[in-house]
Amino acid sequence: MTGSVSRRRAPFAALLSAYAVSVLGTTMSELAIPWFVLTTTGSAAKTGLVAFAEMAPYVLAQVLAGPIVDRAGLRRSFVAGNIAAALAVGAIPVMYAAGSLSFGVLLALVAVAGSVRGAADCANSALVPATATVGHIPLERAAGLNSGANRTALLLGAPLGGVLITLTSSTTVVAADAATFAVAAVVVAVFVRGIRPGTTVPHQSPPVDATRPTGSAIRRYGRDLAEGLRFIRGDRLLLGIVTMVAVANLLDQGMSAVLLPVWVRRELHSATALGLLGGALGLGALIGSLAGAWLGPRVPRRALYGFGFLLGAAPRFFVLLLASSLAPVLVVFFVADTFGGSVNSVIGATSYERIPPHLQARVLGMIKASAYVGIPFGALVAGFAADAVGLDTTIAVAGVCYLVTTLTPFVFPAWRDMRRPADAALDARSAAPTTADATPIADATPTTAADSTPSAVVSTHDRVGGSLPLPDPPTRS
Repeated sequence: MTGSVSRRRAPFAALLSAYAVSVLGTTMSELAIPWFVLTTTGSAAKTGLVAFAEMAPYVLAQVLAGPIVDRAGLRRSFVAGNIAAALAVGAIPVMYAAGSLSFGVLLALVAVAGSVRGAADCANSALVPATATVGHIPLERAAGLNSGANRTALLLGAPLGGVLITLTSSTTVVAADAATFAVAAVVVAVFVRGIRPGTTVPHQSPPVDATRPTGSAIRRYGRDLAEGLRFIRGDRLLLGIVTMVAVANLLDQGMSAVLLPVWVRRELHSATALGLLGGALGLGALIGSLAGAWLGPRVPRRALYGFGFLLGAAPRFFVLLLASSLAPVLVVFFVADTFGGSVNSVIGATSYERIPPHLQARVLGMIKASAYVGIPFGALVAGFAADAVGLDTTIAVAGVCYLVTTLTPFVFPAWRDMRRPADAALDARSAAPTTADATPIADATPTTAADSTPSAVVSTHDRVGGSLPLPDPPTRS
C-alpha cells in the first residue's frame, strides 16, 4: 500500500522538485542580471528596460499560451519551454565572454527567455493540481507545498546569488540559472508521466473533438481565450483580487528589480547585502506561507488577506527612506514579508474554489497573467522615475500608492465574499425561510460557476496551506 501511494505521488514530488530548482536559479538570476546591467552601464533606466524586456513577453505568453498548452499537452509544454529558456539564458554569458553581447542582443535574449518561461509556467499552473489529483493529494495541501517550494527557493536563491556574484561574477550566476532550467526540464520529462487530459485529471478541459465545435484552429483558439476571459470578468471577487495583486506586483517588481539594487549600491556598496535582503524576504515569506496555511482555517479569510497585505507591503518602502544601514532594513523586510506571505494561501484557496475544473487550465494562466501585467512596467517606470526625480522621491510615491492599495479589502463590498464554502453555506442555511411553504434554499439560489465545481475540488478542507503561491493563481510576488 505504501509503495502504491508513493508511486501515485511521485509525479507531484518530481514537479515540485523541478519547480524549486527552477525558481532557485531564476532568483539568483534576478539579482545577477540587474547587477550586471548596473555595473556595465551604470544606468537605472537600462536596468529597468532589461527587466521590462523579460517580463512583458512573459506576461503576454501567460495570456496567449493557455489554449496552445491545452492542445500540445502540459508535460510537453513544460519541458519544451524550459529547454528553450535554458538555451536563451545560457547564451548571455557565452556571448558576453565572446565579446559579442550588445545591449540590444541582451534585450532580445531576455525577451525570448521571458516568452518561453511564460508558456512553461502556464503548463506548470495546471500540472500542480493535475499531479496532485493523480496522487490523491488535497488541492490546498498541494498549493501549500508548492508555495513552500517557491519560498524555500527564494530563501536560498537570493543570498546564494549575492554571494556567488561577489565570489565569481554575475555572468556565472546567469549560467547557473540556465542550468537549472535544463534540470527542471529533465526531471519533468523523466518522472512526470501518466497525466492525460480528460481521464484522471478533473480540472483539465475535455478532449477537443468531444466538446468543442469544429472550425479553424484560430477560431477554436479565440473561443478558448474568450471563454476564460468571460469567466474572469464575471466574478467580482476574483477580478478584485487580480486587480489588487497586479498593482502590488507592479510596485514589488519596481522595488526588487530597480529601487532596492540602486539603494543598496548607493548606501551599502555590496552585492552580498542585496542577497541578504533577498534572503530576509524569502525567509519571511516562507514563514508567512506556513503561518497562513495554519491560520487559514482558523481566522476569517478577509481579515488574514487584508491585514497580511497592509502590514506586509508599504513598510518595506518607508524603511528605505528612514534607514541608511543594513540591520533595520533586514528586520523590517523580514517582518513585513512574514505578514505578506500569509496572503497567498487565501488567494490560492479562493481561486480553486471559484474556478470550475474544466476552465482551470486556461483561466489560471489568464488570471496569473492579469495579476502580473504590471510587473514589466514596474521595473520600467521605477528605473526612469529614479533617474528623473531621484531615488528617494520614487520610493516615497511607490510606498504611498502601495498603502492606498492595501486598504481596498476593508472598503469595497466584493471582498465580503472571501469566505470558505462551508461558512457561506452555513450563512445561507441561517438565512433560509422557516415557514412551511417557503422555497428551499437549494431551489431559490441560482447556480454559479463556483457552485459547479465538483466536491472533490471544493471539499478539500484539510487546509495545510500565496507570490501572486500555489499552482499560480494570482500571487503576490
